Amino acid sequence: MRAIDRATSERFGVPSLTLMENAGSAVASHVLAHYPAAHKIVIFCGKGNNGGDGFVAARHLHQEGRTVQVILLADRVDLRGDAAAMFEKLPISPIVVHSSEDLNGEQVRLAVLADLYIDAILGTGFKPPVSGLYAEAIALLNAGKVPVVAVDIPSGADADAMGPQLGTIARADSIITFTAPRPAHVFSSLTKGRICVAGIGSPPEAIVSSLQLNVITARDFGPLIRPRPADSNKGSYGHLLVVGGSRGKAGSVAMAGMAALRSGAGLATVATAESVLPTVAGFHPELMTEPLAESGEGTISAKATERIETLIKGKSVFAIGPGISQFAETSELIRILVIKVSIPMVLDADGLNAFAGRTDELSGKGRLLVITPHPGEMARLVGCSVSDVQKDRLGVARKFAREHDLIVVLKGHRTLVVEPNGEAWVNTTGNPGMSTGGTGDILTGMVAAFIAQNPKDALLAVCAAVHLHGLAGDVMLDSVGEHSMVATDLLRGLPEAFRRSQRGACEKLVCW
Repeated sequence: MRAIDRATSERFGVPSLTLMENAGSAVASHVLAHYPAAHKIVIFCGKGNNGGDGFVAARHLHQEGRTVQVILLADRVDLRGDAAAMFEKLPISPIVVHSSEDLNGEQVRLAVLADLYIDAILGTGFKPPVSGLYAEAIALLNAGKVPVVAVDIPSGADADAMGPQLGTIARADSIITFTAPRPAHVFSSLTKGRICVAGIGSPPEAIVSSLQLNVITARDFGPLIRPRPADSNKGSYGHLLVVGGSRGKAGSVAMAGMAALRSGAGLATVATAESVLPTVAGFHPELMTEPLAESGEGTISAKATERIETLIKGKSVFAIGPGISQFAETSELIRILVIKVSIPMVLDADGLNAFAGRTDELSGKGRLLVITPHPGEMARLVGCSVSDVQKDRLGVARKFAREHDLIVVLKGHRTLVVEPNGEAWVNTTGNPGMSTGGTGDILTGMVAAFIAQNPKDALLAVCAAVHLHGLAGDVMLDSVGEHSMVATDLLRGLPEAFRRSQRGACEKLVCW
């Protein structure tokens, strides 16, 4: 962030004072939009630039008619640079706190009786642990009963952390940060409320992530979900083939096929074991179906290889795996097809398990291959425990994507989309209610559908599918809750997820 701010000022001529003014203004706008009933507001300010943002926010909120009290946790002579300049513009008298005695005194005790706190004590540049007066102020803030808005990041947090935070950290009901999120915003569960990212003047050319990390937002894939041309037809949006299903697992492949149609694919054909086909066809009349030779176990037989190769001709995308089983003969069929098929492919579920211990046969070189493992499937592919995958989700996904020249979609909390070059996209949608059988099959169909519709933007297509999949779960959370959610609820949530994303692509702030 220092490098981005420096480049913004030195290369693009945006004064640092302008950046701070814009940041503080964004904080005030966030408060006015999300806490309109908060009339008395207390802003806790440190001596650095985070405090400077707080001074600007105080000025703007005061101008909007709010009763604002600034508590400065330093002597005013300790303020430097932009923070000092913004302090001079304060239209109100702050309470200056030098010691524990001041912090616990009558003046502060009366001042903190407010409707809202703004935490502008410590920002991105801080490295834990926090101690002394700042730690005491955070304890005071945490003991309060009113909402807290964190400026940039909750004070005391390590912005670079990619997991749980330790030590003294300010609570936050929402966070307003600037330019781009830090790892902690995405991976550290800093708040149960909204996190918003406000642009403050840095041009896109200045915003570079040396971590190769990106957050998926509706802005990124907005062009993929624009209104369709009036002269559209089903042939305009791809025809995908989904192969899967077996005796007792007909629903999975049917859900994948229907998810593809709900995600905008023009046509979807589901090919499954012959005895299972009537069940699959009975789920959704919109699906086309094809019977395949089956084994005595009710799974797709190796004898179906030639028929599947024929069905693949003329298709936009091939997806294989949902409900297909781990029967040895079927696993061999999967490996043969994955090696031979050259069109874009999505591999999931038992399609992935077919390569456990045989990953040397799995390569996307020269074609588009997307795999969508959950942590258990990833562990089987890599040959480690699930806990090992979960300890280093990003590292495991990056290593596998690089070694096998494919896109990895590692499902779970903060699903990752990782390119072969190691560039990673993190998803912020979704909820624990989606921890139920079949949601992965829905995602398989969605990924295949978006690739079918956007063959020239495959990465964005995958990111769009992942984001909308989680958002559909979030939509349904409001009506069915976490405990009662089932996979097909996501199909009902998808239309609203599309609408929300279309609106989000046009909004000024990026929030999750």
